[in-house]
Amino acid sequence: GPCTECSCSSGKEPDKDPSHTKKKENGDRLCVPKIFFGTRTHKQITQISRELKRTAYSYVPMTILSSRDYTCIHPVVSNSSNRNEMCVELLEGKHGKSCSYYHGAHKLCEHHALQHASRVYQAWDIEDLVSLGRKLRACPYFAARELMVGADIVFCPYNYLLDPQIRESMDINLKDQVVILDEAHNIEDCARESVSYGVTESQLRAAREELDVMVNNNIRQKHHEPLRAVCCSLI
Repeated sequence: GPCTECSCSSGKEPDKDPSHTKKKENGDRLCVPKIFFGTRTHKQITQISRELKRTAYSYVPMTILSSRDYTCIHPVVSNSSNRNEMCVELLEGKHGKSCSYYHGAHKLCEHHALQHASRVYQAWDIEDLVSLGRKLRACPYFAARELMVGADIVFCPYNYLLDPQIRESMDINLKDQVVILDEAHNIEDCARESVSYGVTESQLRAAREELDVMVNNNIRQKHHEPLRAVCCSLI
């Protein structure tokens, strides 16, 4: 995975830490579950992490999953309207360039590991991570994902937990974990949004024109004709 150099991103190795494992009767180890705390907006995560900082649990290993819109610090990508695609292109080295911030992500993980070791660890929010990332020239987006490995509590917007595609791309496995949904009355709307898609009439017309060309040129007619019919009926 990203920034694999810091395999011990939590600052302590889970298998050596008795608080992270419970013995099962047959000698197998049972991992202590993570808490996934879902909120409606990124702003609410900031409020909750501030509250966490004020409690006795401020030292607990945590991370915040959020989009590149909030955590990308690459000077070109962060100002682009399509950060996700540009980031992926850079990492694939399509144009002979890569992202130095991505390659430095382990510095952020190690910083948190050192803080744990010296017992000065404190709950943080996205702004803290981003400003530290700028100082260390290290990618907050990938560091936050890597910190999930050793985190006891993971904060994220609802859709990271509800949308199967996001769960898969972020390597979130909710089996045997604890999930807390803040203001859960918003879940229905969020679930609807995550499986909904909006198209404009001009997009439909453009699609129909392209499908006309395909059908008229005998290109996979049996696939394209039904699609064209759908476009026509929607228009």
